[in-house]
Amino acid sequence: MEALQRIELTTGPVPSATVIWMHGLGADGWDFVPIVRELDLPEDLVVRFVFPHAPVRPVTINNGYRMRAWYDIVQSDIGRLPDERGIRESQASVEALIEQELSRGIAAGRIVLAGFSQGGAIALHTGLRHGEPLAGILALSTYLPLAENLPREAADANASIPVFMAHGTEDPVIPLSLAQSSREALEARGIRPEWHEYPMPHSVCEEEVAAIGRWLTARLGSRIVLAGG
Repeated sequence: MEALQRIELTTGPVPSATVIWMHGLGADGWDFVPIVRELDLPEDLVVRFVFPHAPVRPVTINNGYRMRAWYDIVQSDIGRLPDERGIRESQASVEALIEQELSRGIAAGRIVLAGFSQGGAIALHTGLRHGEPLAGILALSTYLPLAENLPREAADANASIPVFMAHGTEDPVIPLSLAQSSREALEARGIRPEWHEYPMPHSVCEEEVAAIGRWLTARLGSRIVLAGG
């Protein structure tokens, strides 16, 4: 499997944590790079942000046009007929990024998976199945794919993983109801996401960015964990 191309940005010289942040359909890793300076993270919390580029593939709903996508989308009702093969391929690619961070000395408990829209779906899918406890999952304007498979695939290590979910009440791409049902699926497994709704479409707003910064600080700012410790 070819490693994903990516952009890396660190907030200081020696990172003690990593956020792997997946973009949405048709965008690329540069899409969320500007958000780092808006998060208002503490100066003593040094984080490596990894922004991978999804592979370029044809997307059925867009008449087969080739674009960066974590998986194919067949119809406007995105919760139906999921591209399981594409989702699992992207899961494997993100797992490889996690392994890279472990090899750099970042413990699994200091790694957050984050994403917007399709990228958030991959963050949720992968994080809930990862075999070591992660620091958390940041899921923006997204939903839980392959939810019906989660009961038999979820990893015990992340049975109580912290999850941040935010969604626009006017989202025309991923209905709020789909995000809410995804939250309910997590709650049924004992996970209580920090949930936010904002009066916005399929996007991110200033108030949301501030909430993300506070959440990341709470997850990553309290202590330093060495790999294997």
